[in-house]
Amino acid sequence: MRLHRIHPGIDQASIRRHPARLLRAAAIAVLLILTLLPLYWIVVTSLKTAREVILPIPTFFPRTVTVENYRAVLDAGVLRNFANSLITAGLSTVISIVLGFTGAYALTRYRFPLRFNTLFLVWVLVVKILPPMVLSVPLYELFSSAGLLNRLSGLALVYQVYTLPYALWILVGFLKGVPKELEEAAQIDGAGPGATLVRIILPLSAGGVTATAIFSAIMAWDEFLFALLFLRRPSMLTLPLRIANYITEYETEWGRLMAIGVLSSIPLLLLTNFTYKRLSEGFTASLK
Repeated sequence: MRLHRIHPGIDQASIRRHPARLLRAAAIAVLLILTLLPLYWIVVTSLKTAREVILPIPTFFPRTVTVENYRAVLDAGVLRNFANSLITAGLSTVISIVLGFTGAYALTRYRFPLRFNTLFLVWVLVVKILPPMVLSVPLYELFSSAGLLNRLSGLALVYQVYTLPYALWILVGFLKGVPKELEEAAQIDGAGPGATLVRIILPLSAGGVTATAIFSAIMAWDEFLFALLFLRRPSMLTLPLRIANYITEYETEWGRLMAIGVLSSIPLLLLTNFTYKRLSEGFTASLK
């Protein structure tokens, strides 16, 4: 009663909600710190000298800001590794989106005998959850006989083990949400299956396709094991393999490792920022 006399506009419900808002704000602040602190530490370490990086007591701000680590990795030819990763991830993403989109369309629009739709999706899921080492030996023998070793195009095909099952499963969920009545109306107007797929289905599922493409590109960009097995020429190495070279038996070049880590994250950050609107639409569509 005394509080109401001093502040008549404040009710008891808002007073009870105030601690909950403080707890929510504190939880968000903690999550932001836990998320941004590793990124901050990577950037700060990349700007330190080699001596400052190995100090017993770490410094949160560089005593001497230097770009020597970035200059060293650029002089070592990291741009070539950037190009290799861009080509491989881009080609792998295009293949997985084209095959995944057309396959998802067929599985959602046509009925196959003996419940083939469900069995095929289950088989794709089984392939996705298999350990990569189980598939590496037969794939290596197959690609060796086909002459696709030490080729970025061959590596992009190998990456379909990761990206294609993911793209297929995600796009099946998106295409199920597209009304079939729109396709029927287009067919009545004289549009064929190809025109319907490109002009009707693809624009309506653009958000899902964009979201799937981003995550497929991230998986191909970060992949290490198959790149290690299928690439032997130094000029063909991708970024994950180049990053691993800075961790040796005798030392870890932390400054250069962090510098190349910062550089390798820039393309994905730009891609995600550029397609943020489509990505948000894709998540909204998936929730619906």
